[in-house]
Amino acid sequence: MNLRIPLAKPELTEVDRKAVMDVLKTPYLSSGPKVAEFERAMCDYTGAAHAVAVNSGTSALQLAIRALGIERGAEVVVPSYTFSALLNAILLEGLRPRFVDLDACSYNCSAESMLRVITPETRLIMVVHTFGFPVDGIKIVEDVRRTAGGKRIHVIEDACEALGAEANGRKAGTVADAGLFAFYPNKQITTGEGGMLVTSDENLAQRAARLRNQGRDPALGWNSQAEVGFSYRISDINCALGISQLARIEAVIQKRQMLAETYHGALAGISQIDRPPRSSDIGRISWFVYPVQLGAEFNAEDRDRICQAMLERGIATGRYFAPLHRQPAVRGLAKTVLTGEAEFAVGNASEAWQAGSLPNTEFVADRVIQLPFFNELTESEIQQVCSALQGAIQQLKRRT
Repeated sequence: MNLRIPLAKPELTEVDRKAVMDVLKTPYLSSGPKVAEFERAMCDYTGAAHAVAVNSGTSALQLAIRALGIERGAEVVVPSYTFSALLNAILLEGLRPRFVDLDACSYNCSAESMLRVITPETRLIMVVHTFGFPVDGIKIVEDVRRTAGGKRIHVIEDACEALGAEANGRKAGTVADAGLFAFYPNKQITTGEGGMLVTSDENLAQRAARLRNQGRDPALGWNSQAEVGFSYRISDINCALGISQLARIEAVIQKRQMLAETYHGALAGISQIDRPPRSSDIGRISWFVYPVQLGAEFNAEDRDRICQAMLERGIATGRYFAPLHRQPAVRGLAKTVLTGEAEFAVGNASEAWQAGSLPNTEFVADRVIQLPFFNELTESEIQQVCSALQGAIQQLKRRT
């Protein structure tokens, strides 16, 4: 099958390629000067005090949990509608997820919905800026401090899809105890594989830096292992690419906003879908993907048929996210899994999924389609995508 328009594609310039090739002319391929330079560049851009570059956003999350000292068995408030990497890190660290439903008007969880489900066992809240749409992290952090009743509840911002997004004048990822970024090839900028932890807490940053490198502490001497750690280092090759790409991040954000505006206009005549908002009252959107949502008359099977019909026309689409509370990895747990409205033993999980305890999440997850979205997407290609989408919907309607 000839794929004419992919779902995502990294933008690589000659400047990017030269930056990588220059590293290959040096002996510093790993843990060299480009790593520290990339970390400084991220601090300069986001306003964070400290940054720790690692091999993925998932690794950044696991290090943040470890560095914050969150005890095993603690409860984590987390959106169900998000990437499975969050669930993986939470479960690997022995924590218990308490899933939160989407706000009906957005792809994010509202501050109110997250704060409403806090229990005496909550030790961590995961704020996720889904698809690059900002969440009011300041309100969550302030309200948690005011209502926690003396208990220490940490907040981590997952801004892996939201580099450059802003909430109330602050860059996403810089409000909470720790913020996370990821640079996979489908993101606003890429390092190939890579991630970043940012924080204003020097001790947290120092511990995260130790943990990424097998727990070694340079202050104790060569090869001195202060604690059990990981091999989560990132290479100078990756970081050189990241430095080059970060230098044009503002132009990238502006271009992607323009692409979103073009989609908004081109989709205006398709009544069977809901378009995402073009702006946010909270702050600036940094578009990661362009999601459209089918109406209530459609279901997950209809969505899949539409995606297949578009693929047959040479256009890729995406169907993420699958809700975390539906994941087989959760069903297999021998612990209690919590939702914002109810709790249930996972041994009888199938009944809980059918109960609709997270109705907005389930409704959205069954109907969202991600349309092709990348820096070099053209207006002509957007018109082709929208025409194919309309045709696929009409084709489905004729069959039914």
